[in-house]
Amino acid sequence: MAKPNADDIHQAISAARELSGEESAQGKLARCFLYLHDRNLQLEDVYEHVENYLNSGMAEHEHARLLMTLEHAREADQDREHADRGESLGL
Repeated sequence: MAKPNADDIHQAISAARELSGEESAQGKLARCFLYLHDRNLQLEDVYEHVENYLNSGMAEHEHARLLMTLEHAREADQDREHADRGESLGL
């Protein structure tokens, strides 16, 4: 499968945002797409930090940045789970 270009992705995200509020099959598919797109962006960030860590000879500061990126991804997952349940994490 060919990789979509930036314009294709932008158009798909815009369309998904418009459909995501619907309870139809298209709305559910749009919500899944938006979730997976957001998750993919986070995992790309983790991947980049892993690459930097390994290419730096496993430098301590790169290790710390990698751990922070992983924690950010975990927190985002927890935030989404709580939002799905209608729970607020705010103070």
